[in-house]
Amino acid sequence: MNAQVESPTTARILTWNIHKGIGADRRYDLGRIIDLARRHEPDIVALQEVDSRGRDPTNLPLAALKLALGSHAAEARTIVAEDGHYGHVLISRWPLETVILHDVSIGRREPRCAIDAVIRTPRGPFRVITTHLGLGWGERKRQIGKLVALARAADPGEGLVMLGDFNDWHGEVRRALDDLLPAWSFLRTFPARRPLFKLDRIFCRPAGALTQCWTDAEAARASDHLPVIADLALEALTAQEPTLSQAVT
Repeated sequence: MNAQVESPTTARILTWNIHKGIGADRRYDLGRIIDLARRHEPDIVALQEVDSRGRDPTNLPLAALKLALGSHAAEARTIVAEDGHYGHVLISRWPLETVILHDVSIGRREPRCAIDAVIRTPRGPFRVITTHLGLGWGERKRQIGKLVALARAADPGEGLVMLGDFNDWHGEVRRALDDLLPAWSFLRTFPARRPLFKLDRIFCRPAGALTQCWTDAEAARASDHLPVIADLALEALTAQEPTLSQAVT
């Protein structure tokens, strides 16, 4: 975890589609996901495609991820089956407050959700929204509209971070959020071994909050996506108390 414990000046945030914990060798290995994430000492982690279906019920992925990455977590179970569940998670070393799950599913397409939470850091709170958008353009266009509505409903003075796997093949998510979240990551993350597309993103406001971002090519062994890691300036993010908006339906 971040070494600046007493009075941190930055929040290190990581988002990663972990491909159900299955790597390039087609082998399930959550341990290498954890090892790579911990190497970057994140304070806040958003992981997509977390899948417990068919796994040992006494050793579920979220329990292992929380033990290694942070004791505070919110989970969006978008698919629930008899032998487990599938979805995405938000994990933090700092407490999560007033967590809301927004349903962004479209019709009969795969269920989708956005986790919306206030993170209480030692320097004050800021708001985080994480999601995993659909593959179809028509589906994603409507989901983008819901994310834009969430960002617009928030107090314009509050620090806001939106991150995850947006399946942003042609930059449509970035363009839609440009005026609302003026800072963003620009890294190619998919396919992991030879990344061409910026599917995974971190967006935030105010503009000066995003100080640096990077990825880790070694993650190609563990997933078909690369992670995005960023340092965010807490002084900028926590300048005002955040308030959660109502769910967008």
